[in-house]
Amino acid sequence: MSQATDPAAECSPSTRRASKINMAGPFITFTGEQHNLTIGGVKLLGMDQGSVRKLVFTLIFFVFLFALSKLLRWFSHRFGGTRQKTAFWARQGISLTTFLVAVLGFFSIWFDNPARLATGFGLVSAGLAFALQKVVASFAGYFVILRGKTFNVGDRIKMGPVRGDVIALNFMQTVIMEMGETPAEQTESPGMWVEARQYSGRIVTVSNSQIFDDPVYNYSRDFPYIWEEMHFPISFKDDRYRAEAIIRDAITRNTREIANLAEPELARLKERFFITAADINPHSYMRITDNWIEFTFRFLAPVQNVRALKDRISRDIMDGLDAAGIGIASGTYEIVGLPPIRLETDRAG
Repeated sequence: MSQATDPAAECSPSTRRASKINMAGPFITFTGEQHNLTIGGVKLLGMDQGSVRKLVFTLIFFVFLFALSKLLRWFSHRFGGTRQKTAFWARQGISLTTFLVAVLGFFSIWFDNPARLATGFGLVSAGLAFALQKVVASFAGYFVILRGKTFNVGDRIKMGPVRGDVIALNFMQTVIMEMGETPAEQTESPGMWVEARQYSGRIVTVSNSQIFDDPVYNYSRDFPYIWEEMHFPISFKDDRYRAEAIIRDAITRNTREIANLAEPELARLKERFFITAADINPHSYMRITDNWIEFTFRFLAPVQNVRALKDRISRDIMDGLDAAGIGIASGTYEIVGLPPIRLETDRAG
C-alpha cells in the first residue's frame, strides 16, 4: 500500500517562499531564489527585492531633498532681505549643498561595496570625459565663477558675444538680460537694434564654459563707473574758447556728484590693484581736422543710465551754444554766390 506524499513537503524552503510571494499578486511578483521582480510574467533583469527597496528609498530621499531645498530658498528669500548679493550667495550655497548631499546619498544607497563604487566611478568618469566634455567644462566653469569672483548676479558683463546684466547663474549656464550697443559697435554679432547700453528685452543663456574660451568683461564688479567720451565739432570761424568753456561747464555740472561718489571707490580700487592715478574730473582734448576743430571730452559716468546722462549733457550744451551764437559744425556745403549767366539767341531763328 503506497503512502501519499505532500507536494509542499517535497519543495525546498526557498521554493515555498517564492510560491507564497507569487500568490501575493498576479501581475507584479517576486520569483526565484533571488526574488527577481516580474511584471506580467516578464522578469526584469537586475531588479530584485533589494534593488526595489533602494529605488524606493532613492525616490523618497530625492523628494525630501527637493522639499528641503525649496524650504531653505523660501527662508533665504523671506529673511535675506532685498540685497542681491546676499540672495545670490544664499541660492548658490543651497544649490551646491543640495547637489553634494544628493550625490553622496545616491552613491551611499546604491554602492554599499567600496570596490563596486570605485569601478563604477571610474567608468562614469571616463564616459563623462569623452562624451560630455562641454557639460564637464560648464560645470567646472561654475566653480571658477564662484571661486574666482568673476561676476555676481547684478553685475554688468560681456561674456562671449553677449553683454548685459547677470540675472541668474546655475551649474551649467549664466543667464543675462541683454543690452544694446553703441553705433560704433553695431557691426558686432549678434545683430542689435538698440543704439545704446539699455535693455533690448532678450534674455540670453550662455554656457559657463565660455569663460575658458573668451575674456569676460565686467563693468561693475570692483569699480561701478566707466569713463565716457563725447565729441563736439566746432567751426573755425566760431569762438572755440567760448565753446570749450560752455561744454566743460555743462559736463561738470552734470557729473560733479558722480565724481564725488566715485572718489572713495577709486581709492579702494588703488589699494587692491596696482593701477596708476586716474583723473575723475572732466577733461578736454582738442584736435584740428580739415573741416573743423573737434573737442573730445572725457568724463566719469555710472554703469547704469549712461544714455540719460548724455541726454542731459547734450541738452545743456545746445542751450549754451545757442545762447552764445555758436553752432555745431557739419559736413554740409553752403552756396554763397553764383557766377554771371550769359544767354545767347539765334536771330535768324
